[in-house]
Amino acid sequence: MTLKDAVEGGLGDVDEAPGKVAASGEVHTWKAEFTGAVVQGVGASPGLAIGPLHRFRASPVVTDRIGAGAGDPVRERQSLLGAIERATLELNDLYLSMAMRVGEHDAAIFRAQQALLADPELLQDVTVFIEAGRSAAGAWQQVIDRRVVEVRNAADPRIAARAADLHDIGQRVLRRLVSSEWTETPEIAWPDQPCILMAHDLAPSDTARLDPRKVLGLVTAAGGPTSHTAILARALGIPAVVGAGNAVLEVAESTLCILDGTSGRLYSAPTAADLDSARIFQSQQRTRSDEDRAQRYRPALMTDGHRIEVLANIGSIAEAAAAVEAGAEGVGLLRTEFLFLGRDSAPTEEEQFEAYSEMTRALHGLPLIIRTLDIGGDKVLPYLPQPKEDNPFLGVRGLRLCLRQPELFAPQLRAIYRASREGTVKILLPMVATLEELRAAKEIAERVRADLNVPPVEIGIMVEVPSTALLAAEFARECDFFSVGTNDLTQYALAMDRLHPTLSTQADALHPAVLRLIDQTIRGARSAGKWVGVCGGLAGDPLGATILSGLGVTELSMTLPSLAEVKARLRNTSLVFAQSLARRALACATAAEVCSLAG
Repeated sequence: MTLKDAVEGGLGDVDEAPGKVAASGEVHTWKAEFTGAVVQGVGASPGLAIGPLHRFRASPVVTDRIGAGAGDPVRERQSLLGAIERATLELNDLYLSMAMRVGEHDAAIFRAQQALLADPELLQDVTVFIEAGRSAAGAWQQVIDRRVVEVRNAADPRIAARAADLHDIGQRVLRRLVSSEWTETPEIAWPDQPCILMAHDLAPSDTARLDPRKVLGLVTAAGGPTSHTAILARALGIPAVVGAGNAVLEVAESTLCILDGTSGRLYSAPTAADLDSARIFQSQQRTRSDEDRAQRYRPALMTDGHRIEVLANIGSIAEAAAAVEAGAEGVGLLRTEFLFLGRDSAPTEEEQFEAYSEMTRALHGLPLIIRTLDIGGDKVLPYLPQPKEDNPFLGVRGLRLCLRQPELFAPQLRAIYRASREGTVKILLPMVATLEELRAAKEIAERVRADLNVPPVEIGIMVEVPSTALLAAEFARECDFFSVGTNDLTQYALAMDRLHPTLSTQADALHPAVLRLIDQTIRGARSAGKWVGVCGGLAGDPLGATILSGLGVTELSMTLPSLAEVKARLRNTSLVFAQSLARRALACATAAEVCSLAG
């Protein structure tokens, strides 16, 4: 993968333009009767914001301040490699942090940036300048600046939008060349009151640091609705307008403005009547959202009485209680990796038992489905060195790794079984591809259970690869339930890495091939009287949730922000309609055709 290929392919696009968001649910627009100055941009994240403008000023690293020290190409190249390594680790931390906030799907932007830093052509081009006598910093910036200009001038707006990502990567490495001790970008200076943030453009890493309590809205002169800044703004729920041109930079700082992220307009110096109108609209929007939130504890009973269980995906102890507060009917997926990552050794059985027990208590009897360690692919443990694999996503990962590492697997199973004494706990095995793997895992689990002398718990499997879906009837006779991981199932069904810089936009879980595999999974489960849940990203999309319900999924598990909206959507939908929608989706030939069914 080269930098050129990655940029031309979209550089890790993981979301659609706002149109798809609109397709999944009703979008309401403020009907402005405004006579003042209006700056027209492109709506990038829906919603209305009212507040003073605050100018974001980046602190770029300047090459001529850090260009000293050239003369020893070997030392400069080592410095560069060290800076790239540190930047890659920071991007990994940023990915994990954002995955917790907005989900893996949107956080994958930072996986794509990691892939760019590994581009051999980029390193080769910089090395040429180093060997010609430039410092590592000077050589790096010269190459990055040249490529940023090339991308920014591309005729395709989607490609041009990737310039911000390249600049972001360049600045990250330059900061590490300034000082090996510098591990964070400078803190953002905030005004005393919440504001609408104005900038020429924002780097994805800057957007990831925005606090929605302080940033009411976002407007940029550059960028587009498919830029990663726009994607992250939508994920964070911050109304945003992009591509507003230099006119927006001419609006005086601290000017009171109304920003409409749906229509793409910034209204400066509104009258009292304008403000009243906008605030009424905001109030109506909040009322809709508040109604959904107020009803969040109500079950998702469809209009004809059919019930869908709506649970939460979590990845930390604190999120267990937060899930209940957000309206979850339990935890459909606990990612236990949080206990294993960011440390020098594996957690002990006792540490795991305490964590699972605390979560069980926080759920007050609601179910806790614990996925056993899912390491490999894009997640690695520093204390568990694995041989280099040409394709780790097709290598030793998930259950395969656990079966080869009983010193990790058995203590985790012991901790889970011990915690099951305190509540409703179920075991979920990741990346099961063959019946032999399932049988081997169940054998280990039974030995652990018998040794502890505790009652059995339900053991389910993730459906993430086509072989499991195709053999669903056979698997259903040997496990208790299925949980479909639509993110991985999509990438394996379509042979497209969902984090791949050039293919991720095409890896759509609404693709009919993926839906047909889910349909086959449900049919296989029914043949043995077993139930099917979905814990992938598709479950948290209102359109996806409706289709999945129509296919026969009885449990949906999602990120916390999606809970209230999905439950409200299902309560306003009949099972008959959902079944009709699902049949039409199965008959489609492309993901775009499925999306168009939303109308």
